Amino acid sequence: MATNGSLSEKTEDVNTITMGISHFNHGNRSSTSITTAVLLAAGRGSRLQPLTDDAPKCLTEVDGIPLLERQVRCLHQRGFKRLVVVVGYLEHRIREFLDEWSDDLRIDYIVSPHYRTTNNIYSLWLAREAVREPFLLLECDLVFEPFLLADMLLPDKMAVARVQPWMMGSTVSLDPFQRITDFRVGHSEVPDDSRYKTVNIYSLSASSWRRVAERLDRRISAGKVNDYYEAVFAEMVADGSLSFEPVFFDDGRWYEVDTLADLQEAERLFSKHPAWASHRRDLGKSEIQTLHRTSPSRIGPVDSVGANRALQREKTDENDQYRKHDRS
Repeated sequence: MATNGSLSEKTEDVNTITMGISHFNHGNRSSTSITTAVLLAAGRGSRLQPLTDDAPKCLTEVDGIPLLERQVRCLHQRGFKRLVVVVGYLEHRIREFLDEWSDDLRIDYIVSPHYRTTNNIYSLWLAREAVREPFLLLECDLVFEPFLLADMLLPDKMAVARVQPWMMGSTVSLDPFQRITDFRVGHSEVPDDSRYKTVNIYSLSASSWRRVAERLDRRISAGKVNDYYEAVFAEMVADGSLSFEPVFFDDGRWYEVDTLADLQEAERLFSKHPAWASHRRDLGKSEIQTLHRTSPSRIGPVDSVGANRALQREKTDENDQYRKHDRS
């Protein structure tokens, strides 16, 4: 029986790889919507200081609403049942917040003891035992409109957006059949209109996750704890052991908040979408005041002396614009 089970697993893996032959042939991919999400929220968010001096990055507010609250509400709207959160820096603040806002969403925590000295590959690796089902992978610095998740609920999808001048980070190319090819990790200074930015939202089938976890094991065992998990995805896309279908995110409907300049732009974009406010939970005045007292991440206008000084330092640091920090 053990032999048959092993052969079955290998056959499933082969089917998963070969289904990339045609964009219209989905092979063995489940048609059941994903109901588990994994959120990476362990990093310090140092590029958002001083806002993150006493609050984790995911509690930074965009137009008065914390990033984490926006993401949790999106998951609720899409029928998610479980959220696995990898925490580290000021983890108690995240737990306190989710105790107030998770409602019936099951929350499981994974604590990264080495969040100060590792990158997001280590955070994802820590989830290998806790998650065995298909899941949606999210990073905690993303703000997006809920409808964008609609096409991410089936396995082996990758959110992408046409590259814009402000975008930094990993990019991909698409072949004529709209399959993901040529996954490049890190920022390229060479403009290329044919490339798409990775939005850092992925869905993974159980079989894809098994293969990814094996590659993660190899890297961590080799001491490569400061890599990005995208390096593993890129390697596997290149050798054909991992296949993603693109889901296109519209410009202006999502943003990645890494820096104070990013935060200002996200505020500008999402203040134009009042629909968010109508979904806010109905809180009493005293409850809102209590929540805000325990959430120093409430920023108000980004024009404090400390924030402006930090923003000025950021603008004068030319090297910093091509680096990606605190994504673990």
